[in-house]
Amino acid sequence: MNSEGDEPSSKRRKHRGTIERNWEYVCNHNKENAKILGDKNVDPKCEDSENNFDFSVMSYNILSQDLLEDNSHLYRHCRRPVLHWSFRFPNILKEIKHFDADVLCLQEVQEDHYGAEIRPSLESLGYHCEYKMRTGRKPDGCAICFKHSKFSLLSVNPVEFYRRDIPLLDRDNIGLVLLLQPKIPCAASPTICVANTHLLYNPRRGDIKLTQLAMLLAEISSVAHQKDGSFCPIVMCGDFNSVPGSPLYSFIKEGRLNYEGLAIGKVSGQEQSSRGQRILSIPIWPPNLGISQNCVYEVQQVPKVEKSDGDLTQTQLEKTEVVVTAEKLSSNLQHHFSLSSVYSHYFPDTGIPEVTTCHSRSAITVDYIFYSAEKEGVAEHPGAEVALVGGLKLLARLSLLTEQDLQTVNGLPNENNSSDHLPLLAKFRLEL
Repeated sequence: MNSEGDEPSSKRRKHRGTIERNWEYVCNHNKENAKILGDKNVDPKCEDSENNFDFSVMSYNILSQDLLEDNSHLYRHCRRPVLHWSFRFPNILKEIKHFDADVLCLQEVQEDHYGAEIRPSLESLGYHCEYKMRTGRKPDGCAICFKHSKFSLLSVNPVEFYRRDIPLLDRDNIGLVLLLQPKIPCAASPTICVANTHLLYNPRRGDIKLTQLAMLLAEISSVAHQKDGSFCPIVMCGDFNSVPGSPLYSFIKEGRLNYEGLAIGKVSGQEQSSRGQRILSIPIWPPNLGISQNCVYEVQQVPKVEKSDGDLTQTQLEKTEVVVTAEKLSSNLQHHFSLSSVYSHYFPDTGIPEVTTCHSRSAITVDYIFYSAEKEGVAEHPGAEVALVGGLKLLARLSLLTEQDLQTVNGLPNENNSSDHLPLLAKFRLEL
């Protein structure tokens, strides 16, 4: 993107238009459906019924004002007035009101703005709001807000990625996990787990990003776990600071990652240079984090020793050492969820990448909505690695844009779009 100083004012004035984003209906049984214009149109084959619970989710990094001002070099292409919070917040609120999502997952929510303006405004629109500020002296955090009319709150589970006792985890990022219950007249009312996070940005610290992700997945596993051993449906949103196809992205979608020999700077796919190419250690995080390579909380196993006159035998000690060594040497990460991305990340007709964030330095995808995909035609077999997961059907998504599209409105932020990220929006169905 050109900076403001590089571009004639007459040319800048042409960048005042708006770009239309369309609803794309993607019902599994109606994949050929054309793009539907306008968010109020309904594909008749996707209509609601008493056997379904339909809901919408928005994920949106709204750009903390403090972070904007601390990184002003990223917004040299912008006219100064569009960067003021007094201009930006009404635009952001207008977007939220227009799309009217049932669940909002917001990142870079500045604490003082949240208390004074964001929360009161959203509550007036019928939302219940939960917020988790970043640790340390960081001014922003993540919020999950949901419509009173659609959900009841069962639990709030914040996750702090900073750990004083673990040198690796010296960053102040956080996650937030809610357990929600749909308000439906159903005897066996289901639950839905909604998670929101903003992972570390630093492209050269993939070790920290993967560990933060593992901590979030462990909390989701704990919250979403049901009595029968399965998991309730999961929606995981956020700014993951990783690009499509990167090892971190692939791990989320495929449920496994062998990171042996993987360079730390290659984990998120943001780093193209040869800088920071130290190899990931095995294991990435120390045992005292209390999270296994399967991304679940470990129950600390203390050997049960019956009272006797003697100590543990040498054979018992050797067995214990073998188990610990095997765990330490594992380079395989796994998780137990079957997660799909709402977006495909490339336009099917052209192969041009979709973009979720755009400023003076880059235009890429780092924001995602992942969800528990319905499993169709998958035969269950004994000893299956992936636990049973409640499935959601993706009904529709709000189309994304190309970098070229965004250049026609002078990138982000601009007169109509007041963050350097686009909001992501999806409509889901839970079959009862």
